[in-house]
Amino acid sequence: MTDAPKPIDFTGLRAALDKHVKFPTSYVFKFIVPRNELPHLLALLDGMQLTTRDSATGKYVSVTVEHVVRQAEHVIEVYERVRIVKGIMSF
Repeated sequence: MTDAPKPIDFTGLRAALDKHVKFPTSYVFKFIVPRNELPHLLALLDGMQLTTRDSATGKYVSVTVEHVVRQAEHVIEVYERVRIVKGIMSF
């Protein structure tokens, strides 16, 4: 049995997006994941335009996603969806 991720408060991000971003827009997400978790992340990002790049050691993969979002809540939804990936780092 795995522990569910702890809830994250996205209030600050939501407010910043609403204040500084004109929607709809092409939004760039950046993630770093352990190599063995890449298939899990890719499945969660199905249909989104992305690029990957291996770390120098090959233990991690950097994933850049460019996706059109219509409102701040769509950005939050992506972060909520991928946070279940073990070891993910979001930027």
